[in-house]
Amino acid sequence: MSGKRMVFLALAVAGLTATWYHNLAFMLGDGVGLSLWAFFQAGFVNHAAASLSVDLLIAAATGVVWMSWEARRLEMPHLWVYYLATAIAFAFAFPLFLCHRELYLRRG
Repeated sequence: MSGKRMVFLALAVAGLTATWYHNLAFMLGDGVGLSLWAFFQAGFVNHAAASLSVDLLIAAATGVVWMSWEARRLEMPHLWVYYLATAIAFAFAFPLFLCHRELYLRRG
């Protein structure tokens, strides 16, 4: 496995574990359970949180559009996997996509 792919894979693992640590802590610790509405509202409790939330939402939307175009350009199969991964955590999905993209760039 190439150095780039290892870096992207390590970032994907870090993105998954770091985000879900906090997701679970919020859901279990604040007593909201699996309420997506409560989770979304918490991202806008003040201007600092709202700034980070909006930043992530716009970056994720941009990333999903680019991943769609790039996957089609490189004829990468299973694009739906990256959409699903984005729903789990964009910090997981984007480096995972970049890791797999490296394979397709090397084939071309």
